[in-house]
Amino acid sequence: MNLVKIAAISGAVAVILGAFGAHSLKGALPAEQLQVYETGVRYQFYHTLAILLCGLLLRQSESGLFKTSAYFFLAGIFCFSGSLYLLSSRALLGIENWSFLGPVTPVGGLFFIIGWLLLFAGANKSKL
Repeated sequence: MNLVKIAAISGAVAVILGAFGAHSLKGALPAEQLQVYETGVRYQFYHTLAILLCGLLLRQSESGLFKTSAYFFLAGIFCFSGSLYLLSSRALLGIENWSFLGPVTPVGGLFFIIGWLLLFAGANKSKL
């Protein structure tokens, strides 16, 4: 799938999840858990924009590093933001015993870091 389309879908999902958090979860979650949820939304937005940038750069350059970078950003969104969404609302979802979620968050952060380094490498290779 086209990276610009992936970014568009991810951006729409981030808006939906942000609105859901602001309107539906505000009274249902403690303030600390709502802040964790909002961190997930914020990082999804940041990295959605990074995916969009990679898609636009890929149109300018032949470097596959931009595509690989975008896929790391996408994996980071799933692992980092996804785990924060689930961790913050696990009491509501009845998944308090899903202990594997905690270690998934830093793996997502590592994917974000790798994505940014690959973006740098792609820009360097393409002389941008």
